[in-house]
Amino acid sequence: MFVQIIKGKTTNADAMVALGEKWQQELRPGATGYLGSTIGAAADGTFIAAIQFTDDVAAKANSERPEQDAFFKEMSQYIDGEPVFRESSDTSLLFDGPSEKATFVQVMESTCKDRAKAEATEPAMLDELRKARPDLLGGLRVWDGNQAIELAYFTSEAEARKAEQSAEFSAQTEEFMSLYDDMTFTDLPNPQVNVA
Repeated sequence: MFVQIIKGKTTNADAMVALGEKWQQELRPGATGYLGSTIGAAADGTFIAAIQFTDDVAAKANSERPEQDAFFKEMSQYIDGEPVFRESSDTSLLFDGPSEKATFVQVMESTCKDRAKAEATEPAMLDELRKARPDLLGGLRVWDGNQAIELAYFTSEAEARKAEQSAEFSAQTEEFMSLYDDMTFTDLPNPQVNVA
């Protein structure tokens, strides 16, 4: 799987969401290799779009379509400054991955100090995580060098906040979290999630 991530500031979150819906209706049918997308904006205007393709060839072919270029120009009028683009085929899914049932998505960006150790520790935690967090439907992780971008898909923001306060984690989970530095969170309260 190949994922493109766009992050920036929007001057009109509603217009960005409407454009996302327009893309699904008008451009998605011609997007070969499209697997899904997550688009949303935080309260401060930060927007994030994560688009999944089968591979980089399909993503490149989509980017080169004239209608895609026209779409991005239309979208650009609602972007303040230059957005940041990242793309990677170094990706993985948590549980069943992105979920259209999610009404809240949290994007976590961090630097991993020891990826090998993190990946060795993670499998043992997943059963614990699934039991402790029924509000967590799935996730998508994208690596850009030692930078990790993770999208977590929740049933609702209220349930996610409640579970954050009540979930008890083992020492193993705390050790896993200690392997990540400079973690930032972007909350997308009304995400548009599409799965092909």
